[in-house]
Amino acid sequence: MILLSGDFRQTLPVIPRSTAADEINACLKSSNLWRYVKKVQLTTNIGVALLNDTSAEDFSEQLLTIDELINNVFPNIISNYKNNEWLSERAILVAKNKDVDDLNYIIQNKIIGTIHSFKSIDCVTNEDEATNYPIEFLNSLDVPGLPPHNLRLSVGSVVIMLRNINQPKLCNRTPLVVRKLMNNVIYVTILKGKFKGEEVLMY
Repeated sequence: MILLSGDFRQTLPVIPRSTAADEINACLKSSNLWRYVKKVQLTTNIGVALLNDTSAEDFSEQLLTIDELINNVFPNIISNYKNNEWLSERAILVAKNKDVDDLNYIIQNKIIGTIHSFKSIDCVTNEDEATNYPIEFLNSLDVPGLPPHNLRLSVGSVVIMLRNINQPKLCNRTPLVVRKLMNNVIYVTILKGKFKGEEVLMY
C-alpha cells in the first residue's frame, strides 16, 4: 500500500523548459495509475472528538510542539550550525510554503548572529498599469520559483537554489549554507552533491 497526502499544487513536477501543460501532463493525477488510487477524505475533527475522552490526555502528551520538533531535528543547533556535514543530514519537510517560512523564522532566531534583509525591487514594465498594480501589492506576491520580497538571512542559514544558474554546480534544488553576508554578495557553501564543500559567490 502507498499513502499519498498533501496538496498536489505544492508538489508539481520540475521539467526543464516545460510549459504549464507539460507539468500537468506529468502529474500523478494524469497518470494511468491514478484510476487505481482510492481517494479518502478526513471528515472528523479528532481534536473535538477527544474533548470528553479521558484517554485524550495521553494522546495529547505524545504530540510534539513545533519547538520540540525543531530541537529533535536540529539538536544543539547553536553549537552545530557551522558543521556542514551535520546540516546536510537534516531537514524538516512540510506541505505548504507558509509553514516553511514560519519554521525558517523560528530556526533563524535560534542561531546567534545578525539577520540581514535582502528586499526585491518590484515594478511593472508598463507605466500605464502602475496604478492597477501598486508596489505594495507586488511586494506581497509569493511567486513560485522566486524568493520572497523580504529575504531574511543570517550566517548559518540553509537555503535552496530555486533555478539553474551555473550547471551542473548550481542547479535547482541545490542545498547551500550561508557563510558570509555583504550588501550585494552572499558567500555560500554547497552542502550536497559532486561539488559538496565548495564555496561560491551569489550576486
